Amino acid sequence: MRTMARARFVRVSARKARLVLDQIRGKSVGDALSTLEYTPRAAARLVEKVLRSAVANAEHNHQVRNLDDLRVVRAIADGGPMLKRIQPRAMGRAFAIKHRTSHLTIGVSDETNGGAPRPAAPAPRPSAPPRAEEPAASRRAPRRGAATGRRQPRARTRRKPKGKE
Repeated sequence: MRTMARARFVRVSARKARLVLDQIRGKSVGDALSTLEYTPRAAARLVEKVLRSAVANAEHNHQVRNLDDLRVVRAIADGGPMLKRIQPRAMGRAFAIKHRTSHLTIGVSDETNGGAPRPAAPAPRPSAPPRAEEPAASRRAPRRGAATGRRQPRARTRRKPKGKE
């Protein structure tokens, strides 16, 4: 059974939390907890709390008794709202400070395939057919900017000084 736990409005940026979550995704709960215990990041303490909450949810809500079978099948950090503050700077300027928050979501499952089945990978696209070889003389280099479709810049001309003609 797949069980989720979520911590919202956590005072850590989502980018920093993702570094920790990438380390535990796909591991068993025991391995993930031991990894988080020795991870020297502030986000590791917060992720550990959410992981313990997900394990408790599995134990209480779904009567999962064998906690050794639980694996971390989902671990994501979404950005939350920012607390915006102003820092005064020199010469009357103001500098914006953004205190970022995030929403941490961790899912654990005791199923071997990780809960819901994943969709099959898309079939590879066929490659383009080979082109007939052109003689070397007829090949020209493409114009600059032709691939992007942008207009070519005009050639610069020298301006005449005013008053003299």
